[in-house]
Amino acid sequence: MRTVLAVDGGNSKTDVALVGEDGSVLASGRGAAFEPQSAGVGAAVDVIGDAVRRLGPGLAPPFADHVAAYVAGADLPVEEEAIREEILTRGYGRDVVVGNDTFALLRAGASTAAGVAVVCGAGVNAVGVSPTGQVTRYPALGRLTGDWGGGMTLGEEALWHAVRAEDGRGPATALERAVIEHFGTGTVEEVALGIHFGDRPVSGLHGLVPVLMATAAGGDEVARSLVVRMADEVTVLAVVALRRLSLLDTPTEVVLGGGVLTARDPLLSDLIERRFAEQAPHAKLVVADVPPLVGAALLGLDSLGATEEAKARLRAHFPATV
Repeated sequence: MRTVLAVDGGNSKTDVALVGEDGSVLASGRGAAFEPQSAGVGAAVDVIGDAVRRLGPGLAPPFADHVAAYVAGADLPVEEEAIREEILTRGYGRDVVVGNDTFALLRAGASTAAGVAVVCGAGVNAVGVSPTGQVTRYPALGRLTGDWGGGMTLGEEALWHAVRAEDGRGPATALERAVIEHFGTGTVEEVALGIHFGDRPVSGLHGLVPVLMATAAGGDEVARSLVVRMADEVTVLAVVALRRLSLLDTPTEVVLGGGVLTARDPLLSDLIERRFAEQAPHAKLVVADVPPLVGAALLGLDSLGATEEAKARLRAHFPATV
């Protein structure tokens, strides 16, 4: 039986699974963060090998007939190709496909291989695939390429407004007290200085997302404005992708994923639904309820020409989350 090594490489962890052509999950596990842009392609690919070797004694390349690696940091085709060549050089599999992790999100959440996916985790990104296989995507390099949003941006914006409220440069906002209480400091400035001097990790700003959402739900206009902008960004990413693929007037699944969206915050979710109703009424919103690793494995099974029964067996192994 042929096998697939599915890889979901993210900014905080790397999930792997060995999957049989019949859809059976032979082993699955987790490794360190996949960070080719900061650690280098070689070090990032090492993480895959380390994670697989932890699955069982004696595992050595080739790990599988086909490697389906859908990873963060592969934002451009040239980056995908560099990672693919490195995996091939290591001999992890006889055949290798590498793609951005947003493609795995799309395959995990959509009922077919076509549709649009928007991820809002630490950052934001979106991809679209038409029923004929046409692909549209964004560079997703942050502000350099016009991106706004995700957990880190929302955290930074919350801190920015809190600082300005505290020192008088900006309007009063409940975010000031909320940030102080979240970090347990005497002032907002202490939080900013702690990050500046390295006493607090900048990644801790991601933890302000629930604080921001709760503050917005409480009626704070500054916090609400950030949630509104996030809803606008999610919508425009998907609407432009649908327009590029000539799918705005066609019933199409739009998969929403990443921690900011899968948290299903009532205000953010309602704003997104209202905007889609106005701008893309034929779109069917789907919040991903299985991990992107499932999407990577399904894409691998697609490459092997596996049966629908095999794909159903794979999905059944990973229970849906509400």
